Amino acid sequence: MKTLHYILLLLPLTAFTVSDSPIYTPLEYNSFARGEELNYKVNFGIFSIGQAQMVIDDKFYRINHRECYKVDVYGKTTGMVGWVANVDDHWGAYVDSSALVPHISYRKIREGKYKKDEIVRFDHRVNLIEAKVKNKKTGEYKEPKVYVAPKDIRDMLAGYLYLRTTDFSKMKKGEIFRISGFFEDEFYELDIRFRGREKIKTKAGKFRAIKLEPIMPDNKLFDGEDSILAWVSDDENKIPLKVQAKMFIGNAGVELKSYRNIKNPLNMIN
Repeated sequence: MKTLHYILLLLPLTAFTVSDSPIYTPLEYNSFARGEELNYKVNFGIFSIGQAQMVIDDKFYRINHRECYKVDVYGKTTGMVGWVANVDDHWGAYVDSSALVPHISYRKIREGKYKKDEIVRFDHRVNLIEAKVKNKKTGEYKEPKVYVAPKDIRDMLAGYLYLRTTDFSKMKKGEIFRISGFFEDEFYELDIRFRGREKIKTKAGKFRAIKLEPIMPDNKLFDGEDSILAWVSDDENKIPLKVQAKMFIGNAGVELKSYRNIKNPLNMIN
């Protein structure tokens, strides 16, 4: 069942000791920390079809001589839907703790009979990306594809962390900002419109939230330019609270159900 897979999209070499200062752009942020865990309920129409979890590991990892977060996203169907079209996906990335760029990302996709295993390595010293996909018959990885990348390129999970560092305090309603990245053999640029602030209710409680509208290009999945709306907490954490999507096959949504080890106080409504 592809629906859950697409919903989850809305919500992760060198051995020379050379100075990293001109290569990595350090960022100042206070939005998240190791050990954070966010749990979500996934709906399609009036039906609960699955659950998702976003986890930042509670320890740092050393990749390419750099300190990294390990970020994982899990999504699977639940209940009777799982009997009909079972989905059990796992996305992950090792993200530089200073520059919030990925060093390695990986995907293990299990959706009914469809399977895909992928590992992507990012070499920011020479601005190259190496992507390898496992051969379903042999179980061995195929020859890698190599891409020339712009500086500070991010995958979806590093982009998710980077988005949480955005300063919305001086942003005007209707203002548009852009995020860019790499996903499935393609480089993308996505414009996002700041829609202001709202109070919203989720399974995890009531929150003051920042409302965002990704501006979707013409495609065969989402119904119109304004087909997706997203809310993040209006506080220093900027955790994803809720996503609503109008799809050609129906309406879908993701909603925060529980959380653990959030770094800063949440801007909740009693």
